[in-house]
Amino acid sequence: MKFKSGIRQREVIVKGSADFFLPFSIVFGVYIILFGTISPGGGFQGGVITAAGAILLYLGYGYSNAKKALSPEVLRVNEACGATLYVFLGFLGIILGANFARNVFFDNGNVGDMISAGTITFMGYAVGYKVLTGVSFLVLLMLSVLAPGSDDDDYGFEEEAENDYH
Repeated sequence: MKFKSGIRQREVIVKGSADFFLPFSIVFGVYIILFGTISPGGGFQGGVITAAGAILLYLGYGYSNAKKALSPEVLRVNEACGATLYVFLGFLGIILGANFARNVFFDNGNVGDMISAGTITFMGYAVGYKVLTGVSFLVLLMLSVLAPGSDDDDYGFEEEAENDYH
């Protein structure tokens, strides 16, 4: 088989495999997040499965392309949004006169329906979103150590660490 100059056969196989498995990882992870309240799984498991897409992007396209596709700063901000949404849903219990994270909308839907678990369903979605964005950010951060020529200053960690010790 003849390839363009500079492309090796291994790269084609890894990139093709990443292209093939990436949609399955994302769809299966989102499925686990959405149906976690009525089947085994949930927000955490689905978030980690979906975040495996960041690893597949790295394997198939390299660190710089994975970083372009998944902006670390956007992931950090969205992780905070997921945590805020979870806390807000937890405070709904207190606002409506119950305990923190109490299932206050438990009488919605029929047993086995997607929204039948009330507040727990939406809290699972918030956890899935937070884990998806948080684990993707951590994967990119760990892969930045392996990437030649990557610079950790993009994330602001070097400045924070220097300010903490001086």
